[in-house]
Amino acid sequence: MSAIAPPTAAAQQQDSSLVPPRVITNPGPEFDDSVRQFQGIPGVERAPGGRLWATWYSGGDTECAENYVLLVTSADGGETWSPPAFIVDPVPPEIRAFDPCLWLDPQGRLWLFWAHSRGLRDGRFGVWAMHAADADSATPAWSTPRRLGDGIMMNKPTVAANGDWHLPVSIWPPRSAEHPPDEFNPCARTGAWDVVSRDNGATFEYLGKADDAERRVFDEHMLVERRDGSWWMLSRVIRGIWENVSLDGGRTWPRELGRFSPIPHINSRFYIRRLASGNLLLVRHHQPPSTEDWPPRSHLTAFLSTDDGASWQGGLLLDERAGVSYPDGTQMPDGTLHVIYDYQRTRDKHILLATFTESDVLAGQWQSPRARARQLVNRATAVGRDGPA
Repeated sequence: MSAIAPPTAAAQQQDSSLVPPRVITNPGPEFDDSVRQFQGIPGVERAPGGRLWATWYSGGDTECAENYVLLVTSADGGETWSPPAFIVDPVPPEIRAFDPCLWLDPQGRLWLFWAHSRGLRDGRFGVWAMHAADADSATPAWSTPRRLGDGIMMNKPTVAANGDWHLPVSIWPPRSAEHPPDEFNPCARTGAWDVVSRDNGATFEYLGKADDAERRVFDEHMLVERRDGSWWMLSRVIRGIWENVSLDGGRTWPRELGRFSPIPHINSRFYIRRLASGNLLLVRHHQPPSTEDWPPRSHLTAFLSTDDGASWQGGLLLDERAGVSYPDGTQMPDGTLHVIYDYQRTRDKHILLATFTESDVLAGQWQSPRARARQLVNRATAVGRDGPA
């Protein structure tokens, strides 16, 4: 399977969604908290020396062509945060930047991934990325943004035991007939993909995909390499989580091995990650069962597994309110866990951080000296479509 080729200059001239965005290093007042009417879908990561970075997207009054990605940073473990430090904003006005993801690679480089689309959704999308080798600086030098390929990747890559990087990239199926058609129709390429890099991010290739089309929503899938060598893919579906298994390193994901996960959940993003201890951390909505396709999102709760996801222990309630969603996390060298999430994207417009340890999760209590709930990362204050907070 060949590597993904970057778009040519000729292609960029003909297709505005292939044009690299501008990276604004000194954001002006048009990006201030006081003018943002909508924000959400956050990510968090640490630099090698401990500086924290957070990202989410905003612009416009909801998910729309005006969206851009922003970055803020903290030098004190999340106690205080900078105003917007960097903005990724597509140059053509009809292109939106959205669904960002932060990740620290094994070489100590901080990566920012995000998606491009012409308008709300064009069917093809595009995974873009840039990275910084000096992320412990408040003003790191970012590489030139590059397009890695079609699709959307909003969850962190996983590094395999052999050193390969596995990226969870989704190419959505075409819209149903009652919606306006997408500009691009990827047809046979749709699916929850495992995209691999075998050379530390120099090149990428589409390795294999799962495509249980009748159950898919936006995928938002995550990849776990289990101790027995198999790969476990967990995806968002209408009523819960769908799981697929690959027995050949991500090349094939047989439909006969797919099933609804016994992990209860709703129609929303969750977060799963292997910790330094070897345990798995899962943050999900632990709320009463619902028959609704789109139930309210509440009761974000953290769990641990010591047996590769066969069972889950503990249960630390991070935030019980309706309107909390889209957790992402990182772990510090001392074991401290940070989980970021949003609250009421068009009303309160809060980006929040929970800080805790594995012992807090197992105890189900905020008991460690480092444990802190609902730390405010950012609040936008312009009146959104749901009115003031």
